[in-house]
Amino acid sequence: MPQTLPIKIDIYALWIFLGIIQALFLAYFFVVNQQGNKLANRFLGILLLAFAAALTEILLCYTNYMFWVIWLIDFAEPTNFLFAPLIYLYHRSYLQKTFKKLDFLHFLPFVFYTFYKTITFYVASFPAKYNAYIGSYHRSELVRLPETGYLPSSAYILSNYVNELMLLQMCIYVALGFWMLKKEADHEQISFWSNKNPDLAWCRKGTIYSVLAIVVFVSSKLLFENDLGDHFIATYLTLIIYGISFILMNKSTFFDQKPTKKYEKSSLTEEIQENTLEKLQILMKNEKPFLSSTFSLPILAKKLAVSQHHLSQILNESLGQSFFDFTAQLRIEEAKLLLKNQTNAHIKIEEVAEMVGYNSKSAFNTAFKKITGMTPSEYKSKS
Repeated sequence: MPQTLPIKIDIYALWIFLGIIQALFLAYFFVVNQQGNKLANRFLGILLLAFAAALTEILLCYTNYMFWVIWLIDFAEPTNFLFAPLIYLYHRSYLQKTFKKLDFLHFLPFVFYTFYKTITFYVASFPAKYNAYIGSYHRSELVRLPETGYLPSSAYILSNYVNELMLLQMCIYVALGFWMLKKEADHEQISFWSNKNPDLAWCRKGTIYSVLAIVVFVSSKLLFENDLGDHFIATYLTLIIYGISFILMNKSTFFDQKPTKKYEKSSLTEEIQENTLEKLQILMKNEKPFLSSTFSLPILAKKLAVSQHHLSQILNESLGQSFFDFTAQLRIEEAKLLLKNQTNAHIKIEEVAEMVGYNSKSAFNTAFKKITGMTPSEYKSKS
């Protein structure tokens, strides 16, 4: 006869429960939201659903509710292999907005482990699942039930090393994440720790929080036998979930009392604006300074004899673009002309990128696809 223990509700249980509710709410928000970077939002939404599943299992085990739904034991264990890939893909899509068919390979460990658990454990008998639960949480308190396994003990070796495999995967993806961010910083010609690029700074914080997650995970496993420290891991995940919520609220304009104009105190006059726009059009048409890789806002402002602040305001208000979007638009239009020209058929994409001012082929590809909806190679083949 299986034994049970009383339900345990404390501050950890309440905190984890709140984390589950908030994760589900945020996941819905990110998955259905049509604004911003939809690809990155969906990766983050799926990650939050994976968090919610893991937190739910930890909560059931920690509070002893698992005795009443013993068939659910380890139901979320495969999601352990979703965390690291989803964080990496979220950061990459947030910065570059790309996803290729080969990227589905990132989910192979999750798919494989789900299949493995299905044939070795999810179809197992009640005694096997009961013993698995008390073996992780109540080994010293309860007696195991007799069970007859239909597979040899060697078949369960992966389950025995799931924590080590998850830790290895997390370390690999954190290293990949730092490498990707370093490449992005080098492309932007800024320090890895610079906050000049807010997107890069955001992804850097996420990668650092992943490192802290590894520290919390390892500490919990070393300090507590079996899975008894999982509620500390769940506490950290809940902190991450509420941190995301706080950042969203902080960025929201809902609580703004009165909208303020970005250039409300600017000294720019209509005359200066019109003259600068006219000179800008002539300069871009005749000299095409944007084709230089050193082209910048200070250089353009100096050529137009206007302040950088005024030039930025003119681009924003008159053209509805930032300087970087304005430059990218001009460069891609020039690249389209080069790619269409049959006399340039022998020129490589890398060479076209350099000809229009890009030092990096990947940056050129990203800008080109963002503006045209296709890669330079695809555009060239259709021309």
